[in-house]
Amino acid sequence: MPSELLDLARTIALEAGELAAKRRREGVEVAATKSTIVDVVTEADREVERLIRSRILDARPDDAILGEEGGSSSGTSGLTWVVDPIDGTVNYLYGIPHYAVSIAVVEGDPDPLTWTGLHGCVLNPAIGELFTGSRGEGAFLNCDAIRVADPVPLELALINTGFAYAAATRAEQGEVVTRMLPMVRDIRRFGTASLDLCMVANGRTNAYFERTLSPWDHAAGAIVAREAGAVVTGFGDAAPSRDLILAAEPQLAARLEPLLIELGSRFEI
Repeated sequence: MPSELLDLARTIALEAGELAAKRRREGVEVAATKSTIVDVVTEADREVERLIRSRILDARPDDAILGEEGGSSSGTSGLTWVVDPIDGTVNYLYGIPHYAVSIAVVEGDPDPLTWTGLHGCVLNPAIGELFTGSRGEGAFLNCDAIRVADPVPLELALINTGFAYAAATRAEQGEVVTRMLPMVRDIRRFGTASLDLCMVANGRTNAYFERTLSPWDHAAGAIVAREAGAVVTGFGDAAPSRDLILAAEPQLAARLEPLLIELGSRFEI
C-alpha cells in the first residue's frame, strides 16, 4: 500500500504538471486575488487542482483532501492528501521556470501540528525535476537518491527563505534577513516553498526557513527534506506550521533556530 500511494501521487503530479505547463505556454492571467493584491490565483491553479482532486477521488474515494484552492473534503480512511496545484504562482504568472505541483499523503487530520507525513511528491514541470520521499524510505530526485549537504559552519551556509504577502509582515521579515546576511555565506529567495525544501534535501542549499506558510505549501517538501536527512521543525519541539518552518542539516539547524529567535523571528503574524 505505501508504494501504491506514492505511485499514485507521482502519476497524478506528472499529469497535473503537463496541464500546468500547457496552460503556461498558452498564456496566464490573474483570475483573482486572495489575502492581498499581490496574493494571486490563476485559472490554471483552479483547473489543475480540479484535475488532482478528480484523480485522487477516482482512486481513493475514502480519503480526505486538503487543497489550496478547493479547501478540505472529509474522508473515512484516516489519510489526507494535501495539495498545492501550483506552488510559486507568481513565478508561474511571470513565466519564471521555478514552480511546482506539490502533493503529500499524511496520516491524520489536515493539521501539520498533528499529522504524520507519509509520502511527498514535488514536481517542477518547467525542468522535469520530480522529488519524492516516503517515511522511512529515503528521498529521491527522479530515480536518484538524494541527501542533505554535509555540515558547514554558519558563516559558510547558503540559506533560502521566503516572505509573506502582507506588506507589514514582509518588512519585518526583511529586517531579520538584513541582520542575518553578514553572518552567512548568502541568502536566496526563490519563491516556491516546496522546491525550497527540496533544494535543502538535494544539498543545493544548506538551510531554509520561512514563516506564514499554509499547510499545502510545505507538506510534501517537508517529507522529502526529512527523508533526505534534514531536521524539519518549528520553534522548539513544535512541528512545522504557520509560526515557522526550518529545514537544515541537523548541526546547522541547531545553530539557526536560536539565531532566528535572537534576530526577531518571533514577531506576531
